[in-house]
Order: sequence, then structure tokens, then C-alpha cells
Amino acid sequence: MLERHHLNIIRAVIEHGTLTKAAESLYLSQSALSHTIKKLEEQLGAPLWHKEGRNLRLTQAGERLHRFARRVLPQFDHLEEQLGYYARGQSGLLRIGMECHPCYQWLLKTVAPYLQAWPRVDVDVKQQFQFKGTSALLAYEVDVLITPDPVQSAGLHFLPVFPYEQVLVVARDHPLAAKSVAQPQDLAHETLLTYPVPVERLDIFQQFLLPAERSVAAHRTLETTEILLQMVAANRGVTALPHWLIREQAAHLPLACLRLGDGIYKHIHLGLRADERQVDYIDGFIEIAKRVR
Repeated sequence: MLERHHLNIIRAVIEHGTLTKAAESLYLSQSALSHTIKKLEEQLGAPLWHKEGRNLRLTQAGERLHRFARRVLPQFDHLEEQLGYYARGQSGLLRIGMECHPCYQWLLKTVAPYLQAWPRVDVDVKQQFQFKGTSALLAYEVDVLITPDPVQSAGLHFLPVFPYEQVLVVARDHPLAAKSVAQPQDLAHETLLTYPVPVERLDIFQQFLLPAERSVAAHRTLETTEILLQMVAANRGVTALPHWLIREQAAHLPLACLRLGDGIYKHIHLGLRADERQVDYIDGFIEIAKRVR
């Protein structure tokens, strides 16, 4: 059976010209190399070399095998190198799940330096508003889960990487814009604009309105941050978003931000499988995520 080391022998003999030098390059004795070549010729049923003094000249069969070795051996070498990167956690595909739509803007600031630092790792992002992130992480559908609301589960670890405050956003000429702090009763006659996620996952309901047994006049959902902010600027409603997002994405819009009661303080968390916390390219993503502000 033709094996890789046979191809290495063919290459070495052609490169070095004699069995003696080829054997030295392969860390073999000349007798062991000669024996291996003889066995290979017997297996193939055809001679590979003609001897011309101390030198060797390839037969037609040898030429064919040499052409094959020149084509295949670099592929073997490249594959071994790539598999080594995988084994050391330096190459692969980082699959990221998103449970937080505003977090997408934060992720963009993280991915750019990450791709530069890890040129052999690709990134794929799965973003769905009804996305069951914990289940996807446990099922190995994603490698990292970005969420502001970690759900503790056996086998998972959640790491806080980015603190922020959730604030009420109103138009600059809205009556509430004159205040620095909003109270639950202030929203009784307002239309609240949010992303299309269940009320159970909206902090403005769970941490602000419902504990005070208050609600809003109407609740509408929009999928894109840009349209949501444009609607607020046009006095079509109010919204609650991370303060950092307003500073970065809406500086050109006539908007004002108010603290929600005593403040709603959150963290972006990275959810990981506990058994993969030592994978190099995942650790690299965590380190870059911690530095992004």
C-alpha cells in the first residue's frame, strides 16, 4: 500500500540526488532507506529508479509517482498545519448567538479588532428576537451567547463584560425632556416603542412599570434601532435603550435621556460552555470584549 512516507522518500531522493544524502535528511540509515525502496518497488510491481553510478534516475513509474508526491505532499503539510491550529484553538469558526438587539452595535466594535487579531478564525452571528440562546449554547449550535439576561444552567458560565444603564429616551421637545429622572406614572399616557421581544424580557416593564403597578397607554414594536430612534425623535412615542447606544448612534438626533427611577443597571454577558473556556480563540474573544467600551 502506498503511504505518505513513500512519497517523502521519493521527494527526498530527487531533492538530494543520492540515497546517502536522502537517508540523512530523513534520519534513516542508507540500508533502511534502500530496503524501504525495494519493498515499495515490489509492492508496485515496477522499478522506480535506474542506478547510474552513485546517482539515481527515475523510471516512467518513478516520474509518475514523483509528480503525484509534488502535488499531494504540500496538501498534507498544509492540512497538518491547519489541524494543528484547530487543536491549539487558534483556528476555526466562532459562532455567536445574540439575545440582545442593541448589543449588535457593541458586537460590531468587538468583531473588527477580533478578526484582525485572529486571522485564521471566522465569525458567524445568529440574531433572532425569539432566539432561545441557552438552548442553542447547550446544543452546540453557538459557541458564545451575548445576552443582558443570563439564565444560569448546569454546564454554562456567564461572564459580565460591559456595564451600562438603561435609560428612557424621549424627543428633545417632549414634556418629559425637562426632567432628569422619570417615574413610572410619567408614562401613563405615553406610547412605548420597543423591539419585538416578549414583555417578560423588557426591563422597562419588569424593573420599572410592573413593580409600581403602572403601564403605558400603548405598546408598539419596531425591529430596527434606526427607525425606532427616528420615531422617538418625531414624538411618535418613547423608548428605553442603553445609554451608550444613544450616545454613539443618536448624537445627530434631537433626543433626551432620563434615568428610570433609581436607575436600571445592566451588563452585557458572554455565555460559554464550561468545558470550552480554555479554547484559545474563544478566550481571545473574551479578552477583546472586556476592553471594548
